Amino acid sequence: MGTPKFIASCWTSGGNVGPGFDSEVSPIDPIDRIEAIAATGWTGFGLPAADLKVVEETIGFKSLYERAQELGLNHIEVEFATDWWLDDSQWRETWELLIRAATTLNAKMIKVGSAFGEPVTDFTPFIAPYRRLAQEAEAIDSRVALEPIPFCLLGTVSQGADLMAAVDHPAAGLVVDYWHIFRGNTSLEELERRVPIEYVFGIELTDARNEIVGTLFEDTRDNRKLLGEGDQDVIGFIKTIQRMGYQGDWGVEILSAEQRSKPILEGLQDAIESARKAFELASN
Repeated sequence: MGTPKFIASCWTSGGNVGPGFDSEVSPIDPIDRIEAIAATGWTGFGLPAADLKVVEETIGFKSLYERAQELGLNHIEVEFATDWWLDDSQWRETWELLIRAATTLNAKMIKVGSAFGEPVTDFTPFIAPYRRLAQEAEAIDSRVALEPIPFCLLGTVSQGADLMAAVDHPAAGLVVDYWHIFRGNTSLEELERRVPIEYVFGIELTDARNEIVGTLFEDTRDNRKLLGEGDQDVIGFIKTIQRMGYQGDWGVEILSAEQRSKPILEGLQDAIESARKAFELASN
């Protein structure tokens, strides 16, 4: 495998902001943000809905896209819609924002999730709504990627793979975030056995301690670690995904209070260096 391309997943570059904050808008100017991403060696980035709304209302998606292309940032992701299976205009407003952003930014995928709660045992009500999302993403030459999260209704990557099989649409797939694999008690053997690689639209690398601090949501938001600084088998995960045949870019999602406290260039540099070291170890 050649040198991997690393994507700064949205919270890695957001600065002092995170999911569940009173405002999820990054304090960093969008152009300054992507210039810092490019300067530290990344080849793409993700942005969440709150920041995309600001971009749309200020400089516009076209200006952001043009600068990203000048910087060589060719992989762009947008996120995060939930409640997409409900008859509710609020989620639709977010989804339509993501569609507009993905259209102009030529986004490789639109990420979605499910609501907080105990994982469901029957995902039948999600099948037709997810297929509709996939159809709408395909219409703009993008794809929709579900991120299974252990404290949400669609909780494991195995369940996510079963849902994708039922949806049966080429623009419907998954984001595989290793924190959620680890905390969802999914073994690497189960991941390889249960998840066809054609469903894997994106990867998010991360690390964490064995101990859970606070709720699962608080732990994922505040306590992730740079690759190699936690207790997860990051190297084993990378090797498993490579063995499965993954050919895409590799997202790095360092979401923590420590990451938020760093100046943006330092945080981005630390994150990509940890990813590079992990791949060096995985190649041995």
